[in-house]
Amino acid sequence: MTLGSALEFYDFLVFSFFAVQIGQCFFPNGNPTVSLLSALATFGAGFLTRPLGALVIGGLGDRLGRKPMLLLSFALIGIASLGMALTPAYASIGIAAPIIVIMCRLVQGFALGGEMGASTAFLAESAQPTRRGFFISLQYVGAFVATLVAGAIGTGLASVMDDAALADWGWRLAMAFGALIVPIGLALRRSMPETLKPEVAAQAMPSFASYWRTATIALVMLLSGTITTYVLNFMTTYARTTLNMPSDVAFGATIVVGMAGILSAFAAGLASDRFGRKPIMIWSMAISTASILPSFWLIVHAPSTTLFYFLIFQLRLTTHIAATAALISITEAFPPRLRSGALAVTYALATSVFGGTTQFVVAWLIDATGDPLAPAWYMFGAALMGLAAMMFTRETAPMKVGVADPWKRQPAAPNG
Repeated sequence: MTLGSALEFYDFLVFSFFAVQIGQCFFPNGNPTVSLLSALATFGAGFLTRPLGALVIGGLGDRLGRKPMLLLSFALIGIASLGMALTPAYASIGIAAPIIVIMCRLVQGFALGGEMGASTAFLAESAQPTRRGFFISLQYVGAFVATLVAGAIGTGLASVMDDAALADWGWRLAMAFGALIVPIGLALRRSMPETLKPEVAAQAMPSFASYWRTATIALVMLLSGTITTYVLNFMTTYARTTLNMPSDVAFGATIVVGMAGILSAFAAGLASDRFGRKPIMIWSMAISTASILPSFWLIVHAPSTTLFYFLIFQLRLTTHIAATAALISITEAFPPRLRSGALAVTYALATSVFGGTTQFVVAWLIDATGDPLAPAWYMFGAALMGLAAMMFTRETAPMKVGVADPWKRQPAAPNG
């Protein structure tokens, strides 16, 4: 399951990391900023269909089971990724090129909209109560393995190709790599057991409205995590276009972010199983919030490679320990009969509005204000909102609430 998630997120993230080169390929313009913004807007288009994918794939995951929906989402993203890798450049087929790319992005977004709910529900339901935090954290481990692999491939390509070759066909190699290993992911997912038990599927569907408090807090925490994630994912483009660092150094930032993400997910999963979800998320987010502005100030005013890598590493580590603990808490807060759809819809709403716009907004703010610290202010505001929401969460770890397995109780959910 973790490998499957990694393969799906790999293709989705490659587009973000190669935004400069994809912009040159499909949106040629005399102004490089306009070309970049066009590419980032296309990246954001993939988030428009996430809520629809969440409703369809996530909702069916609560009715037909987790396994068939995971197979569907994986197949769709593989088809879309291969389509983008094979689409001719604007210079060859004109306006048809960006149209095809946008359509592929919409299919990717639809698939990932439902993937999050079904796959997280599967991981949670596969675990013993005392290990549930660790199992759910594997969701983010997979995503950051994808980040790490995408960054490693990008760095390798940048070290052997010039910028013209990267824009022409280098990025296509990176995207085709993900599409070529889709059959492996499909085979792995076919071998999985179904975790939606027949007795659970036979229960009446709870009202999502009765969980409005849980959903509201979850939405704020997820949008906070989404913004901080995509600001840090933007560091590859930021290093290249704002700090004027070489391409290989810029892609190295992706490797650093990926390594920190993997470590933070493991750490949050293990620590939250021992100490509870709430203290882990609050303390790590508090540290992150306090360090965002000073870190970016140092990145801008002392832009050495070593310092740049160190600061983005610690920002990713602290923010994502909080984000992972928050995902664990949110997953446990929704009952099994509602989990796949509720989690998918809540996550999709946060990511479709803020994930799809974050990198575009940050790039626009830098260009409009001329302030290289614009990403820091945007990220700081999001982190502050997330920290406030975390204060209102209820502890869900079995060892903290005094019940061996809270899911075996019938959930009484007035106000969530």
